[in-house]
Amino acid sequence: MLMFFLRRLLAGVVLVIVAASVIFGLMSLSDNAVARAIAGQTASPEQVAQKATELGLDQPFLTRYLDWLSGLLHGDLGSSWYSGQPVTTIISTKLPVTLSILLLGLLVAAVLAVLIGVAAAVRGGWLDRAVQALAILGFAVPAFLVALVLSVLFAVQLKIFPAVGFVPFAESPSGWLMSVTLPAIALAIGATAATAQQVRGSMIDVLGADYVRTLRSRGLSERSLLFRHALRNAVPPALTVLGLQFIGLVGGAVVVEKVFGLYGIGTEVFSASTSQDQPVVLGITVVMVIIIVVVNLLMDVSYGLLNPKVRVS
Repeated sequence: MLMFFLRRLLAGVVLVIVAASVIFGLMSLSDNAVARAIAGQTASPEQVAQKATELGLDQPFLTRYLDWLSGLLHGDLGSSWYSGQPVTTIISTKLPVTLSILLLGLLVAAVLAVLIGVAAAVRGGWLDRAVQALAILGFAVPAFLVALVLSVLFAVQLKIFPAVGFVPFAESPSGWLMSVTLPAIALAIGATAATAQQVRGSMIDVLGADYVRTLRSRGLSERSLLFRHALRNAVPPALTVLGLQFIGLVGGAVVVEKVFGLYGIGTEVFSASTSQDQPVVLGITVVMVIIIVVVNLLMDVSYGLLNPKVRVS
């Protein structure tokens, strides 16, 4: 199990470095435009050149890349070109907001997907057809539309949840939960739909396996058969799908934060991209890639614990 974990960890580290390098290279293509944008459209060529020198854009690409990579490995992501605030400080203040809705959304998706998928596989009939139809609908409807409907229904009309704003967990756990519930549900709908379909298909395959029929013939209770044996073998493929869905949750967080007035990482990276604040965009993107890698690493480890065959693959 240790070697399995180390292999996945090494692959994750390589992925982060490659992704960071590609992002830095793509961002560097607009260096001249960035210097002009920051100096102002009315600035003279000399002023633009001076601003480029201040930002270090006059240095060779390889020099700038190695300096940035060295800072990244030492936990220094640079400072904003506009506010001068360290990128790590910006991320530390915005990340709790985004992580709150992402992780809660992932948890909601996992729980609902298992419940819905198992119910559809076991009950069949109209319930199975209804679940498949709702899964397709949930997968097709964009997160921002779901967020708008939830906001209007549960925040504006029923006034159960706040319409906008974020309450830190340390300030009020109950207030935190109320402020992130609707955004998390809006993110979780699509992930739940895709994962529930995978759980359903896996459960149907497992329930038709020879060893399940053997256990049933020996008088094992249906509850024990489902949750101790069948579900254990049906869940691992769903974990892979759920890990992939997490990437979609990260992308959906940008628009969901806008709808609910949450000033998190998604809103910050959108603002930084608009103003071409490269250090902020690079720093946030790398941190989000690391989070995605960590979540998928945890999914792989869980997969390995549930299915020992994967550890030697």
